[in-house]
Amino acid sequence: MPNLLVRWVHLSVDGRTCPRCSETGKELEKAVETLGKTLSPLGIKVVFEEVEIARKEFDRNPLRSNEIWLNGKLLEEWLGGRKTQTPCCDVCGDEECRAVEIEGQLHEVVTADLIVKAGLVAASEMVNAGKSCCSGQTYCCG
Repeated sequence: MPNLLVRWVHLSVDGRTCPRCSETGKELEKAVETLGKTLSPLGIKVVFEEVEIARKEFDRNPLRSNEIWLNGKLLEEWLGGRKTQTPCCDVCGDEECRAVEIEGQLHEVVTADLIVKAGLVAASEMVNAGKSCCSGQTYCCG
């Protein structure tokens, strides 16, 4: 069974993160459950991986925090969006944190529906990659 790997990277300071990442984490739980139920009949297993980054790494690159990767590609790439940044909170200090813009709409918290949509696009690519040149044809010359 092929895997759809959902990897979430976020800041963790003494077990705490910012409200934006915390809410995204809750949305991820819902999305991973939905994707698991949806993709299981297609033979695709959803695997979730959480990666916590320390304050030092965050300070070097604040836009690493709250990244969502699906099969090695960022969520915004699957959805034709882009990363951006906006002010956050005291946990993040003076740094502006990652947000994504999808179809002209800014998302500081990445919602379950966006994660599911990106997951379905990624899964569609997985399914299509497994098709032969003769898929969908009554007669195959191969």
